Amino acid sequence: MGQTHWQMRNPTRPPTGKCTLPMYIGFLMSEPKSSTCTRLSQVMGISHDSVNRFLLRESYEPKDLFNEAQKLLDVVGGTLNVDDTTLDKPYSKKMELVAHFWSGKHHRVVKGLSLVTLYYTDVQGRSLPVNYRIYDKADSKTKNDYFLDMLAEVLAWGLRPAFTTGDSWYSCEKNLKTVKNHRMGLMFAVEANRIVSVEKGTWVQVQKLDVPDEGVMVWLRNVGPVKLFRTRLKDQLCHYVGCLPDAQGYSTLGRLDFQKLHDQHWGIEQYHRKFQAGMQRRAFPGARQGTHTEPYLCRAMQLCAVAGNAVHPHHRQRLSMEDRIVYQCSRRFCHRFHSWQRTLETTISCRCQCVSPIDLNFPKKACVLLRP
Repeated sequence: MGQTHWQMRNPTRPPTGKCTLPMYIGFLMSEPKSSTCTRLSQVMGISHDSVNRFLLRESYEPKDLFNEAQKLLDVVGGTLNVDDTTLDKPYSKKMELVAHFWSGKHHRVVKGLSLVTLYYTDVQGRSLPVNYRIYDKADSKTKNDYFLDMLAEVLAWGLRPAFTTGDSWYSCEKNLKTVKNHRMGLMFAVEANRIVSVEKGTWVQVQKLDVPDEGVMVWLRNVGPVKLFRTRLKDQLCHYVGCLPDAQGYSTLGRLDFQKLHDQHWGIEQYHRKFQAGMQRRAFPGARQGTHTEPYLCRAMQLCAVAGNAVHPHHRQRLSMEDRIVYQCSRRFCHRFHSWQRTLETTISCRCQCVSPIDLNFPKKACVLLRP
């Protein structure tokens, strides 16, 4: 039914498995609730073991995600954003990488997975994830260490951002110095008690300063000269420090530049919300060793595929005809299932003879699934 056009990298040996990456991503795009191995095997008519072997066999890396994203992006002159999110796993007992992390959604420590993401917005406004890490305490690294590792990787892969943004968690002096050493501009949030100097020899917390709309030049301890901005989010004041790639051009960084960078950084928050919405409404396999990262990369690849279709219509040909048919048939099946369910409830309430799925012109495979 057509060859697969989604080729992430050259396989080391000819593929023999019936479950493939395009099939798995197409299934994630079409399945509204339960994305389990058994559900995929039922919809596609393949064995459950074929899906499980695919998750155990393939070992995708962040570089694979970058290779797909860079085809849709201009890798020079954009804005690189860093942030993390917590994927709730309150009922997981033996799943790898599950630990207790702070959740901005719940405003407390919760049990789940911590995902650190690098999100890139190019000069045309197209945004996609380019690197990620799932926090593993066995690595003995902090989230700031992950950020520096991911930053070094994307720069080595060919990404050339003009700016890097992040929240106050990532605004330690080591991160800021590293970004400046790569000759990139920056815009990072800082805590209200961060110490800066307006006059030489005088240090004061940023919350005690009068900051005009256009910002004020300050000296950030152990970092150097930066421009301080203040904005209000909901009921609290937030402070940001920024600088341009050119050390002589601090005065040209104005309110409009700050607002643009701030809006671009908000894109990673929206991405994480989409990511969580897809992950939390599905039951993903992953409790066994070797399968705990593939569903999360495939979810990111799914969002890349959706973004590719929206930004570049010609990229729709990347998915094979077979995968698009699977997507359309699955949506059709869900629509007909709900219609049949409503008809069945009406029939039972009228005490009439039960209508069979075949009488409602169901697809043959769907009739097999619905038969008692």
